Parts: sequence; C-alpha cells; structure tokens
Amino acid sequence: MLPHLVLLFISSSLVSSLDCPADCTCNSPGTIFCINRRSSTVPRVPTSTINLYVFQNGINALAQNDFTGLGDLDLLDLSQNELGEIPDGAFKKLSKLKNLDLSSNSITHISRESFSGLVQLERLYLHQNHIQSIQQDAFEGLEMLLELKLQGNKLTSLPSLTLPRLLLLDLSYNNIPTLHVSDLQTPHLETLKMASLGLLSLDEDLVASLGNLHELDISMNQLAEVPQALKKDSLKGLIKLNLAANPLSELRTEDFQKLAGLQELDLSGLNLQGFPQDFFQSFPRLDHLEAAENPFNCLCPLASFAAWLKEKNINLGRLRETRCHFPLANAGKMLSVLDHTDFGCPPTTTLLMRSPVGSTPAPQDPTTSQETTHTNAIPPPPPPSKQTLDSKTDQLPSEPPAFPSSTSAEYVQHICPPNICLNGGTCIFDPNGQLGCLCPSGTTGLYCENVDITEPPKPPGTEVSVEVSTVLADLDAISSRQVTSTSILLDLHLFIKTRPNIRGIRLTYRNLSGPDRRPIILSVPASYPEYTLRGLHPNCTYSVCASPLGERMSTRANSSVETGSCTEARTAGAPLTSLEPRVETQSSLAYTLIPAVAALALVLGLALVIGLIICLRKRRRSKAGMELELGPADPDDSSDVEGIKACPENGGNGSLPHKQTEIERCHARQPPAPLQQNGNLDYEVPLMQGQSPSNNNRSSLKPSYF
Repeated sequence: MLPHLVLLFISSSLVSSLDCPADCTCNSPGTIFCINRRSSTVPRVPTSTINLYVFQNGINALAQNDFTGLGDLDLLDLSQNELGEIPDGAFKKLSKLKNLDLSSNSITHISRESFSGLVQLERLYLHQNHIQSIQQDAFEGLEMLLELKLQGNKLTSLPSLTLPRLLLLDLSYNNIPTLHVSDLQTPHLETLKMASLGLLSLDEDLVASLGNLHELDISMNQLAEVPQALKKDSLKGLIKLNLAANPLSELRTEDFQKLAGLQELDLSGLNLQGFPQDFFQSFPRLDHLEAAENPFNCLCPLASFAAWLKEKNINLGRLRETRCHFPLANAGKMLSVLDHTDFGCPPTTTLLMRSPVGSTPAPQDPTTSQETTHTNAIPPPPPPSKQTLDSKTDQLPSEPPAFPSSTSAEYVQHICPPNICLNGGTCIFDPNGQLGCLCPSGTTGLYCENVDITEPPKPPGTEVSVEVSTVLADLDAISSRQVTSTSILLDLHLFIKTRPNIRGIRLTYRNLSGPDRRPIILSVPASYPEYTLRGLHPNCTYSVCASPLGERMSTRANSSVETGSCTEARTAGAPLTSLEPRVETQSSLAYTLIPAVAALALVLGLALVIGLIICLRKRRRSKAGMELELGPADPDDSSDVEGIKACPENGGNGSLPHKQTEIERCHARQPPAPLQQNGNLDYEVPLMQGQSPSNNNRSSLKPSYF
C-alpha cells in the first residue's frame, strides 16, 4: 500500500510541476507566484488556480481571453505593472473573484464596464494610478464590495457610490475639495480616509449619515477650525481620529465632548504650544497619541500633560519629533523625558495655619493641628497686558515684607519657585497671590521666555544654544554640520537605519533667513548616508527635511509636516575677518613698492642721462683724436706697426692735463671698427651709412685702420 501512495505523490508533484508556467513559482497547491517575470502578457496558468500573483511583470495590456477557464480564481494581483487601461469585460469570466489588486499601474480612466461580472468581489485596490475620471455607475453591481482604495490618483470629483456593504473607503491624496451626502451611499462604512483632499469644511449631513464610522482621517487639509460635524452624536463610536497638519487656530475642550470613545488621536503639526486645562480628561479610553512637530512651550502649564502621559501610560508616537521649542532651557528636549521640575513648576510646600491669638488662648491638641497644603502652581492665564505689568511694577515692594505679627489671623507665605522667570526676569506676586514675572527690556511673555531679536541674549545664552544644538544633533533622525559658508553636510545614517526599505530620500530645504522661502526639493539615493547641500547663502538658517521618496508631501505652502524628519542648520558667515589682513598687507605692500619703483625709475633715468652724456663726450673725444690724427698728417705718411696705431706726441695736440688719460689710451689696442663708429656702444651697425652723418662715415672723415 505504501509504495502506491509514494507513486501517487510523485505523480501528482510531477503533474503540478509540469503545469507551472515558466519563470513562476508553484509551491502551494492552487497558488502561483509570477514575480519579476519581465513579460508584457499574462501567463497561461492551470484552470485549478485559486490565487494568482502576477506583479512587477511589465504587463502593458489585458486581453479578453487572458483569464479563460479560471472560473475558480479567488485572488488576482496585477499590481506594479504598466497597465494604461482596463478593457470592458476583461474580468467578466471571473465570477468567483473576491480580491483584485490593480494598484501602482498607469490607469487613467474607469469605465462603466471595467468591472462587470465581478459579482463576488470584496476588495478592489486602485491606488497609486493616474485615474482622472470614473464613469457614473462604474461600480454598479459590486454589491459585495467591502474595501475600495482610490488614494494617490488625480481625481477631482467622485461619482455617487452606492455600495451598501462597503466598510473601508480611502480617497486620500486626490483633489476633491467638497464631498456631499449624495456622493457616499455607504451606510455601514467604518473607515473613511480623506487626507490631503483640499477640504475647507466637513459636510455635517455626510458625517451624520455614517453612523457606523470608527476611523476618520481628515489630516493635511485646509480646516481652519475643528469641524462642527465632530460635535454631533453620530460620532460617538469613533475610535481613531487624525487631524494632523491642518491650520487650526486653537483646540477647545468643548469641541471634543462627543468623542469620549477615542482610542487613537493624531494632533501633529497643528502649531500648538500647549493644551487647554483638563483637555485630555475628555478621552478616558485614549491609549495612543501623536503630537509631533508642534512648538511646545514647556513651562509649568504643560507639566500636567507630561504627568498625564506617564500616569495613564499613554503610547506617545514619534517621540523624537515631539520636542520643546520654548523656553531656552528646554529647547530641543524631548517632551517625554522631562520631569515635573523641568517645567519650572514651584515645589509643593506645607504651611502651618495659626489660630487667632486672644487674651485667653484655648489649648490646642498638637495631634489635631490643622495643616493646609498650598501649591503655587501657575495657571495658564493669557499673557499680561501692559497695564497689568505697570500695576505689578507699582506694587513691587522695595524692601522684603516683614513677617506678620502674632495677631494675624492667618499666615500664608508666597515662595517664588527657582528659575521660573527666564532671561533675567523678576518673580512677583499680585495682591491676590497670583505669580507673575517682571520682564527686563528686550524680553516679553508670561515668563519672559521671548527674547527680542534686536537685543541678542548674553553670552551665557550662547553657551546654552550650543548645548541645545548638540542635543538636537544627537537625537534628531538627521543632523548637520557646517562645511563652508555656502554648504552644509547632512548626516542621514539614522534616518536610513530607521527606514531600511526606502527606495530613495527626498530632501526639501528652504532659507528661513531670506525673503524667498520657497522650498527646493532634491531626490537622493538611499545609498547616500551623507549629502552636502551646496550653493547656499552665508550666515543664513535653513530648514532641511528628509522624507522617503515616493510618499506624498503636504500641499500646504507653509506646512512643516513632512513624512520624514526635519532639522535646522545654519551656514557660517562670510570670512570677512580673514580677508582684512590680506587687504592690509596688499595695501602696505603697494604703499612700499610705489616709492621704491619711483626711486628706481629716477635712478635709471639719471643713469641713462649720465650714460648719454658720457657717450657724447667720448664721441667728441674720439672725433677730436681722429682729426688730430688725419688732419695734419700727410696722406702718404703712415706709421703703423702690426695693427698698432701711432699716437701723437704729448705736445703735438696741445694736450691739457685732463686729456692725458685719453691720450695714454691711444697706445692700447683699439676696439673693433663698429664700436668706434658708434661711440664705443656695444652693438654693431653697417659700416657704410651715408644717410647718418653722425656715424662719421663720410669719405673725408673716414678713419684709417691698419
């Protein structure tokens, strides 16, 4: 019996291997994987196939007979191909198909017959295409549909969706600024995602018709206030709410009274400095919160929020991006690591209440003496007006107040908490015991936390800034350092390490110090853990954000919320100080060279003049010698001995004492003829130059050579 079973198993395996298409994998019965097959057509598979995965194949068209005989097919994955359209009735023969994935193709239009025949379809994924229009009634007949994903397309309107069983609808990252109740006839919808649609408001009737809604995502829209639709009883069952990256003016506790069932809440990128008192008491079931990329003012009013996070053990998402911006002492620190004392809250003090002292004081039992605990916690009042500050200044005592006498009915001591007033502010109390700060010139705010730009902080503040920058560089997913005055080096090691599957990195940077703050976007491979931004302006602050390539960014012009991490970097100033000594050196060198050159030119000029004078004198002497030699002598009289010219006698030319040296030179060998003819200058000229009388070449004056 056993050999027969082995033979049957081998034969069945052989048959299945023979039925498996080329370049595909058929490990499980009824399931075929054709990945990276690099073919433009759908492979032929056995009729018994139930799950067919054909993604990343390069398929650019579908034919009517591609799925002939596959009546039992339950799942068809054609994602990440190159399909530009869906032929009418292409899936008509797949009557049992429940899952169809056409995402990440190039489809531009959905017609009325694109999905005809798919009466059992439950999940239809069309996201990340180029769909611009969907014909009316394109989803008619898909009554069993549970999930429909259309995010990441180019839709500007939506046809009326009559899908009675639909549970999930994702329309995110399209351009549909308005949605009405007539657009969604989906009474059982549980999840509605409308991120980055350009919504200016949320239709109340639409939300009221979705009584079964559990998850709502309206992030990255243009909502200027919390929609009135969130204040309706129809959303009592809402579990997840995403309001991130909307230009909300403020958060009020009364706007969320109907959302007591929330378990997850995203308030990232709302430009929040804090939360109203007891804001989170409205969410008793909340266990996950995101509040990243908000400029939190980490002073005493926010200490209750940090305490609530720890007390309720709330899962705070994006910890590294949830940081304090103010005051300077806490700037850059993660909110989750701060203790109660880090917020500058006063310590809790226990003060004894004294009884009035009379003529016959009643004895008191020490064990029953009343003690009252006073906490000088600072409530979050609005910033004080100038009038309030003036009144506090008038009431500021010039001397420490004396202790109350023994006749006081009650003794309450006001204690200023340490370091509550920043930037040199003075802690004061008004007559009602309200704590405040008297700010010095150049600072403002309830606790003097804001420093005027025109009056920079003192050097100690600079040291704190350096420390804060170090903390930011250590904790941020991206960090930077200066290279030159026009370049910044970005360190992306941690960013890439926390996202090992990214295909590339999108770098977005803008100049925060100049009038032009338009972002500049670069695409960098994920293999570049370090990248240098060049061509920047000196002495400027730049906001640099990194996000995974391929993820859509916020369309809001002033939004700082990205899908990645951001940091701020500052370029160094232009090296002016290094140029000044060089300029001075050049100037001093120029001042030294000019007189030297002038003196040299003067000396050369004088030397030239003297040389000319000497040459002229020599020429005259030479002429005189020739005349003495040639004039009185007889033409036939010649006295030469082997090339030596006979010089006249000393007395023959009436020589004077100063001529003696010149006469003595006549006994030496004479220089060559050219030099004599040119006044003993060191260059040669033609012997015969009749046009130049100065050369003494006329025949009557021609000298004799031996």
